[in-house]
Amino acid sequence: MIDRGHVEAKQGKLVALLTANGSNQFPTATNPRPKVGVIEGMGIGPEVIGAALQVLANVEQVIGIRFDVRHSGWCAGEAEDQLDWSLPDSVAAFCAEILDGGGAILNGPVGGRYVYELRRRFDLFCKFVPVRPWPQLAGATRIAAPRLRDADLLIVRDNAGGVYQGRWRDRVTAEGRVAEHSFSYSEPQVRRLAEVAARAAAHRRGRLHVIVKEGGVPGISALWRDAGLAAAREHHVKAVLMNIDLAAYELIQHPVQFDVLAAPNLFGDILADIAGVLLGSRGVTFSGNFNARGQAVYQTNHGCAHDLAGADTANPAGQILSLAMLLRESFGLGEAAALIEAALAEAWRQGWRTPDLAEPGCRVVGTRAMAERVADQVVRLAEEQPHT
Repeated sequence: MIDRGHVEAKQGKLVALLTANGSNQFPTATNPRPKVGVIEGMGIGPEVIGAALQVLANVEQVIGIRFDVRHSGWCAGEAEDQLDWSLPDSVAAFCAEILDGGGAILNGPVGGRYVYELRRRFDLFCKFVPVRPWPQLAGATRIAAPRLRDADLLIVRDNAGGVYQGRWRDRVTAEGRVAEHSFSYSEPQVRRLAEVAARAAAHRRGRLHVIVKEGGVPGISALWRDAGLAAAREHHVKAVLMNIDLAAYELIQHPVQFDVLAAPNLFGDILADIAGVLLGSRGVTFSGNFNARGQAVYQTNHGCAHDLAGADTANPAGQILSLAMLLRESFGLGEAAALIEAALAEAWRQGWRTPDLAEPGCRVVGTRAMAERVADQVVRLAEEQPHT
């Protein structure tokens, strides 16, 4: 049943894991118009964000809540060097206004250093990547359906340290150029991420995989091992250490063995992309980036796909699912989020697909048409449910 006319004073299950007592503060809980800050991004960003907002408009219609949707107004444009894409001060100020006002950010894909700087600026240390294959897409995946049956895992990825938050320089020597990169992890950084992951495992099926590379980065791996095992003991969950190369292999070969995976920045990034194979396409992947206060930025896990920009072929599913995650985790609107997910699943069940998920017998449509079908299903499914 769909709640209408109010925002419940509760938080999502994942965001509650960020503190030991699950008592994050959510100013939006009493806000009649929850704030959603929108950053369209670049490449296919405006198209997939547009699709998500089309779905949100129909959600507003059926739940009776008007969202205060604000746009950053930032046009990323094109840069000659992808590293030139960084976080503008104006966008940082926009995000601060939304987050400090109890809102959440819906972010389209952006390249370069943008996401890493955004995470550092707001200490969005924890990235939750839910991975649960959709039965409706079983024929579109490259993996046999029996291997995916009962697969349901959560990647808990660090955003605060490691390779992506390191320092680098390029210098010239008599022998030629030398590229240098240094990075580190502190015990508090690793411990707080491991704690969140262990709490997640305790609320799920009680298994925690800590992802390391013991021979390649022994010092950092030892820190992750010790923090992960300690957190597992504290929360009475089973901990397994696994090297990243084996984890990548096992994620495809035996995905059902995984429950929660705690991973450093780079390793978590790799695993999240590989998980797209389990879902049928990277276009279906999504995530939320959180700080300890529960403030969050929601996004897809795929890139800008500049080669698809303007072609009306991009899959909007990941961005639509990131919107559902936003409603559930930041605003406590779990039933509205479930409605979006059900609408997307029904559109897929009826055979509507973007090109990346095409299979024999399906009907291939573009980004806009797919968004329309999902938005229409939101209304239809809501009408079939009794009002509260």
